Amino acid sequence: MRAPGVKGVGGSGLVGDRVRDLRHHGGNDQAVYAYAREDLDAWAVELARPLPCGTFGENLTTSGIDVTGALIGERWQVGAKVVLEVAVPRVPCRVFAGWLGEHGWVKTFTARAVPGAYLRVIEPGIIQNGDPITVVHRPGHDVTISLVFRALTNESALLPRLLAAHALPDEAKERAHKRLPIALDDSSG
Repeated sequence: MRAPGVKGVGGSGLVGDRVRDLRHHGGNDQAVYAYAREDLDAWAVELARPLPCGTFGENLTTSGIDVTGALIGERWQVGAKVVLEVAVPRVPCRVFAGWLGEHGWVKTFTARAVPGAYLRVIEPGIIQNGDPITVVHRPGHDVTISLVFRALTNESALLPRLLAAHALPDEAKERAHKRLPIALDDSSG
């Protein structure tokens, strides 16, 4: 694991992993994509087919971690040294839909609102299959992956709530700022 650099230039946080669309993916705020094994299992039942680890393009398939309930800025230690920070949810795109081959996939995935999380690399190092994941820091706000996903997709009225999460990427903060109510001018008397 390593910090890949800025979006548009840097790819994945995993050495040897490629990001094909650097315009929309990759960079420090999307260095690692985590998805819960428990959520893959639920999708496997719904889709009536096996979904091995990595099917959703995740670099890190977790077990026993509530990825959807993770707070923006929450930090996870993976193995002995690596520290990752929850940054933003995945918003599905046509490439993901094409990869999965499910008709109406973007709409279905969005409606379920179990998107997985993109993470930043805070402390690089080596991880291995089976390494434990421990939450080592939880910020003092209530902005979860689920809340951000809903705000960015179907519930834009939630966008102003995202500003409580200082670790949220600038792109999401800008969208939230645009939704703030315009202050009324009290000088009209």
